[in-house]
Amino acid sequence: MEKHGGAFGMGEPNVNFAKYFIGNSYLKQLAKTESGIGFANVTFEPRCRNNWHIHKATKGGGQVLICVEGEGWYQEEGKSAQSLKTGDIVVIPANVKHWHGAKKDSWFSHIAVEVPGENTSNEWLDPVTDEEYDKL
Repeated sequence: MEKHGGAFGMGEPNVNFAKYFIGNSYLKQLAKTESGIGFANVTFEPRCRNNWHIHKATKGGGQVLICVEGEGWYQEEGKSAQSLKTGDIVVIPANVKHWHGAKKDSWFSHIAVEVPGENTSNEWLDPVTDEEYDKL
């Protein structure tokens, strides 16, 4: 198998969250600070994407994506999908419905940064259908 995941490597199959993804993803935990900021490299095979989801918080919270390899998509509900490439950074506010994943012809990796907040949780929603995805 080719190596993916950028300089951080692609890690292990993301089995604990597989039910929230279409296609195969891989997870490599990188670090967690004392203040609760977590860093993980997530690698998506071509066409892989996560379900619509919301990073909930009553204060603070959200997520930051730092793109480290390949090309992908990020989309917030009600907005057009945003093309992503290595070096791009996406700041996702708390309580915003969104999804992210690889383009159809590219592996894609991003470092996911968990932003600390109060009463944080993650709500997983419906999959991004092939019909929705194929329009991109």
